[in-house]
Amino acid sequence: MRDLRVSEIHRLSTDEVVKALATGPGGLSREEAYRRLTQYGPNALQEPPRFPLVRGLARQFTHFLAVLLWLAAGLAFLAEWMKPGEGMATLGWAIVGVIAINAAFAFFQEYKAERAVQALHRWLPAKAWVLRAGQPSEVPRSEIVPGDILLLEEGEQVPADARLIEEAALRVDLSSLTGESQPKRRTADPVADGHLLDLPNLVFAGTTILSGRGRAVVYATGMHTEFGKIARLSTSVTTGLSPLQREIATITHIIALLALAMGALFFGIGLWMGLGFWISAIFGIGIIIANVPEGLLPTVTLALAMGSQRMAKRHALIKQLTSVETLGCTTVICTDKTGTLTENRMRVDRFFIDSLEVEAREGCLLVRGRLVSPVAADDWKPLFDAMILCNNAKRTRRADGRTVITGDPTEVALLEFALEHGLLHGRPLPRMGELPFDADRKRMTTLHWAEGRLVAYLKGAPESVIPLCTTMLSHGRITPMTPDKHQHILAHSRLLAQRAYRVLAIAMRDIEPGPEKLDIDTVERDLTFLGLVAMMDPPHREVPDAIARCKKAGVRVIMITGDHPLTALAVARQIGLAPPEADPHVTPFAPVVEGAHLDTMSDEALRRLLTPSRPGEPEPIFARMAPRHKMRIVSILKEMGEVVAVTGDGVNDAPALKKADIGIAMGIAGTDVAKETAHMVLLNDNFATIVNAIEEGRAVYANIRKFVTYVLSSNVPEIVPYLAFGFFHTPLALTVPQILAVDLGTDMLPALALGAEQPHPGIMDMPPRPRTERLLNRALLLRAYGFLGLIEAAVAMTGFFLYLAAHGWTWGSPLNWSDPLYREATTVTLSAIVVAQIANVFACRSRRVSVFRLGFFSNPLILWGIVVEIVLLGVLVYSPFGHLIVGTAPLPLWVWPLLALGALGLLLAEEGRKFIVGRFFSRTTSDRAPNVKSLGSQAPA
Repeated sequence: MRDLRVSEIHRLSTDEVVKALATGPGGLSREEAYRRLTQYGPNALQEPPRFPLVRGLARQFTHFLAVLLWLAAGLAFLAEWMKPGEGMATLGWAIVGVIAINAAFAFFQEYKAERAVQALHRWLPAKAWVLRAGQPSEVPRSEIVPGDILLLEEGEQVPADARLIEEAALRVDLSSLTGESQPKRRTADPVADGHLLDLPNLVFAGTTILSGRGRAVVYATGMHTEFGKIARLSTSVTTGLSPLQREIATITHIIALLALAMGALFFGIGLWMGLGFWISAIFGIGIIIANVPEGLLPTVTLALAMGSQRMAKRHALIKQLTSVETLGCTTVICTDKTGTLTENRMRVDRFFIDSLEVEAREGCLLVRGRLVSPVAADDWKPLFDAMILCNNAKRTRRADGRTVITGDPTEVALLEFALEHGLLHGRPLPRMGELPFDADRKRMTTLHWAEGRLVAYLKGAPESVIPLCTTMLSHGRITPMTPDKHQHILAHSRLLAQRAYRVLAIAMRDIEPGPEKLDIDTVERDLTFLGLVAMMDPPHREVPDAIARCKKAGVRVIMITGDHPLTALAVARQIGLAPPEADPHVTPFAPVVEGAHLDTMSDEALRRLLTPSRPGEPEPIFARMAPRHKMRIVSILKEMGEVVAVTGDGVNDAPALKKADIGIAMGIAGTDVAKETAHMVLLNDNFATIVNAIEEGRAVYANIRKFVTYVLSSNVPEIVPYLAFGFFHTPLALTVPQILAVDLGTDMLPALALGAEQPHPGIMDMPPRPRTERLLNRALLLRAYGFLGLIEAAVAMTGFFLYLAAHGWTWGSPLNWSDPLYREATTVTLSAIVVAQIANVFACRSRRVSVFRLGFFSNPLILWGIVVEIVLLGVLVYSPFGHLIVGTAPLPLWVWPLLALGALGLLLAEEGRKFIVGRFFSRTTSDRAPNVKSLGSQAPA
């Protein structure tokens, strides 16, 4: 077999193709097929690298935060070895438990197998029919080799790229490769140059035979097919970390370095001050443990999980938890048209008959502003009969009793219209013959016996059918078709086509009995024109409003489709992506870019095209796009600093879905490939769901900030006792197990309740947050550490010393760590922090809006979290289990009102801060933007 480039094969005749691929009419011999299998390898895609489970799990025990905790645990075990019986071993095991909990949650986030290529494997058929030694043989797909002759039948998937040598009414669905929904006619004839996927004499691996049959010679297998090239694109794409993953990594590095530095510093200070190794170790370990928010990673994970559950209720299934937050900072949505913006099914939308454009409504027709039942429209009965009878779509009844119509999308739409409008009553007229559709005639005719006469019904492209018409049906009567009427009808069909309609002309003819043979020439002439039927894949009803919400939220929407440019532009106009038709010199128009044009465009030119020159300028519309085009557009947008969400449903979308910051697959019409590759799956295939998910994503980020503030606030009252212990030689007011009891016990549920806050009303009126905005910014740190945390520390330390003083302790007096008074005093410190955190959870619900405006009962989960927090505190203070685990002791009742008073002071202080900041913020924003709404409704976060 000589070397043959793909660019040549479509130009050859069928005999030349067989000769060039060194095969014959009967296919390859079994020996030759085996030799070629050895030479070219199996017809299979390369296996992707497996997710390293052991390495992935090990990484969770060796990252920065984990190493820091291992160090603290090691010091605890060393201290137990040097001075046994002081409980340091229990502390060490508690820290190891913290490491294990964090590792489990983090591993759960990262555990997602890269299964896109495995899904590609499942997409291809397991076996296929080929000719071997002149005999049809069913062989495993992996054993197909170049030179094999495929036997293609309706409903089968093509197992390899091949050149047709025979065909009979063969049509294929290329949407898995091109994204274009319209079926494509195939031919065995040689053709001139064109885009590879548009060449009509080639069939490709992974595509489906919709109708007809054929034979084709394989010229490419495995990774050399177009399907394999997409698989290679998918495996070569590196996804990188999500914005939230980068932020969490930054936070943990900062906190870990800070904790390690402070722990080492205070361990050294303790030794220098002569405290001894053991006390200095307690000092250093305490500082490390107090600085590390052990509950942060589990809380973030659980908050993301709760956000994903809320999204699932809004028909968005999140596969990777961090994608919840990524949606919130999305700046660009690159969306497919078919199935995402539209319903992915053709529907009859209007008719043109009697010089009228008639709109199809649910159950009726709108004629001159009047609703008319199609059943009662006797004048148009021949048109409806032709739609039903000149039709190969089939009705089948499922096991659940539902009627399903299958077949060509255009014919399905005609039959669905008849079914929905009650036009299928009565027995169908028997079909006596058929002149099938072909690409040259662009029409189809069926023959029926009706009331003692033979009737031909015909449908097809208007430019093919209308010139054959000599008469027309007008108001129930047959009248001559004049040249002016010809031109008028053709002009209206072109107008409908420009509005993205797929237009069919319908005609009929009575066949006179006679000796002549019934063929194309004798049947398809002297026709009576019945009308035009206009169909389209309509947009989802919610999409125009969703597009408007995106514009308001500062999220750009760019359509990238494999469909025709006119169709793409018309749909864009319907949903508000492009302005309505108007004078291009007055109204900004949306540029439409085709794939061939994009190939000639430099990266810099594409970057300029994707950069709006002024606010509100329409986005470009990309039509007839191949997978590589979509990938290039997404890559350029990411290079421009955009956070990109990409929608897709086909195999062709897999590389772009993986490349995007968040890939969104269709749950109904999407292939397994798209679903496996994507980060999120739309359960209802509706673009509006993406906008709802963005709203939830923004709320999740705002909520993460709320509970990070809440969690970090308790670090200060945990650190201050160790500072006082080291620098002022006071008794240690809080033990390490008590710190862990707060971080991994009492704080968890209230923090989660903050993570469940609903999106506030103005959240979609704001632009996406910039990439440079940090989760742990200066304002958050100042509020958590410099304000709320200091107040909590003052309440906790005051409670500690007041309790000691009330029991006769004086400053400087020694206090043994095993003394019951000491255990009770540390329990007061622990209780003060927990009670202060109850007030703090209300304070952290908003950075600026008063809790009295938000309401104490508007988030019931917070109330349940507080109840659980109080119960846990009661268990720690008043149960033997709590005494054993965290070293507490029961407290007298008079302590609790004093602690509650301190918590109330924290809440009032925070309300005062909000009032002052709110006044200042309102004044500055009103100076900058007089028309901005009040902050109360816009920025509770």
